[in-house]
Amino acid sequence: MRVSAGVWPEIRKEFARQSARPDVVRMMVECGMSVSSDEKVFVGRVEVDYSAVARAVGVDRRVVKQTVQQIRRSPSLYTIFSRTKPLGTSLVDLVGLLGYSAVVVEADPRSPGIMAEVAVILARHGMVVRQALADDEDMVQDAKMTLVVEGKLSGEALGELNAIKSVRSIKILK
Repeated sequence: MRVSAGVWPEIRKEFARQSARPDVVRMMVECGMSVSSDEKVFVGRVEVDYSAVARAVGVDRRVVKQTVQQIRRSPSLYTIFSRTKPLGTSLVDLVGLLGYSAVVVEADPRSPGIMAEVAVILARHGMVVRQALADDEDMVQDAKMTLVVEGKLSGEALGELNAIKSVRSIKILK
């Protein structure tokens, strides 16, 4: 398996015969969990036991163990999951406390240049982007991009963002 934009269909194929293992894999990716050579699960340097992952996914701990074992046996999966790391802290839930805003953009995720167009408009209006988060459309059904910006977005900037061809909606969180 090559690591590319097409990795999710390949992961789905690898776990196609199991009903719950894809959910475990999705949780592992969302949380940046990695698998060690001795089949332990980590978030960063913190070991996470199978039971904790199982509770989060809503499966039996044995499903988590079997998923980890399957990842470890597969050279291509292990190459990915031995290097996975957490992305860091999202500021989205803190925007109000920090005096920031979050611009949530729902657009065609296959349309190139969305992030660039949004960033250019924000920069033209003097907005500083503190954080950018984009969902992977193969993992998240309604993928969106969220930009945490300093201050408040003007109506003029909002209008320009809404005018971007492939943008379906813009939501502002304060």
